[in-house]
Amino acid sequence: MNYLLTGHPGVGKTTIIKKLIEKLKLPAGGFYTEEIREDNMRTGFAIVTLSGLKGVLAHRNFKSRYKVGDYGVGVYTLDKIGVKEIQMCLVEKKAIVIDEIGKMELLSPEFQEAVKKALDADNLVLGTITLARHPFAEKVKARDDVKIYEVTRENQDHVLKTLTKELKKAL
Repeated sequence: MNYLLTGHPGVGKTTIIKKLIEKLKLPAGGFYTEEIREDNMRTGFAIVTLSGLKGVLAHRNFKSRYKVGDYGVGVYTLDKIGVKEIQMCLVEKKAIVIDEIGKMELLSPEFQEAVKKALDADNLVLGTITLARHPFAEKVKARDDVKIYEVTRENQDHVLKTLTKELKKAL
């Protein structure tokens, strides 16, 4: 089974995933995205792998043919860091963290293919997926082997407890 969290930005989706990995002591790989802030303003997003690699996924100053809002997106960085990390997890049979399956990440066909392979594999996939409609994201959400949890500020503790119980049973 694959477990994906969705919800508005800043409701605690990534925090829940980090807590689950720590609580359940999951041998995991994959990546998170986190904000890059300069002078208290968000200027971009970094991709950070569980194996310690880090790169700039998107930045206001990026010159790229790929854009999401004000951000130029570094699809090459995603492919070289995020996709490689997913592929490594598939080989090593680790739980796979994919944070996130979102607008920026979905600009990469390589990323979409890696997500599909991860969801098709026996590995546990724990990730976040955009609330916004996107053809690839809608296909992922419609899969029989994907459970979606919508996270809000009010229910994040409940979602964490529910997922902790479910994952303990599944492992």
